[in-house]
Amino acid sequence: MLSKRIIACLDVRDGQVVKGVNFEGLRAAGDPAELAHRYNAEGIVELVILDITATLERRRALADTIGRVARELFIPLAVGGGIRTEADAAAAVEAGADKVSLNTAALAEPALITTLASRYGSQAVIVAIDAKQAGGRHAVYARSGQSPADRDAVDWAREAEDRGAGEILLTSIDRDGTKAGFDCALTAAVSSAVSIPVIASGGAGTFDHFVDVFTEGRADAALAASIFHYAETSVRALKQHLRRRGIPVRL
Repeated sequence: MLSKRIIACLDVRDGQVVKGVNFEGLRAAGDPAELAHRYNAEGIVELVILDITATLERRRALADTIGRVARELFIPLAVGGGIRTEADAAAAVEAGADKVSLNTAALAEPALITTLASRYGSQAVIVAIDAKQAGGRHAVYARSGQSPADRDAVDWAREAEDRGAGEILLTSIDRDGTKAGFDCALTAAVSSAVSIPVIASGGAGTFDHFVDVFTEGRADAALAASIFHYAETSVRALKQHLRRRGIPVRL
């Protein structure tokens, strides 16, 4: 079995890391470069920066923030938010990103997934899916969770893979920031439907939540923000716990 990945996420607004609950009520959580430096030293295997207002403000992710973070890292860096075109993706890569994450733009123009996969390789293209329970299904939302996309999460994940995506970053809006645990049912449904890695996001609060999403949820990677930003736990302690529970991770 391949090692499971623990990924930290930096939600950035105006050059600062913020965190909320259910995509709302954002509060400051620190400086992006300082947090990146800490995570790199602690053993995070990958970092994601999401410029959470770039799409709403119709601008690119901030190159200065990407560059400052990239200089602190010796691990892969993924960047999302405001990547609407091939030129936007190129700017993020030039600033230091190893991967780009598409959400709203991919929903509006699915062919962009294929264009970027052809240019950078599928391994560099993540399709982010923000979903929540609605009418008995997992409905996809765009524009930082503000707009329903009239898509089902499982169906959209399949299409994203077919179009060239190398990974799915799956966020449960219902669980985001709650620390109540990942949505394992949602994660398992998407993981079972695609052959590319699925990164589970939204709800991490305890070590066993990670165990659950790697077993019940069948996730390939798990992403968290709050429990790492506020130093509620250490990455090494989490990895040791996972090892004791039979989950393969790199220490």
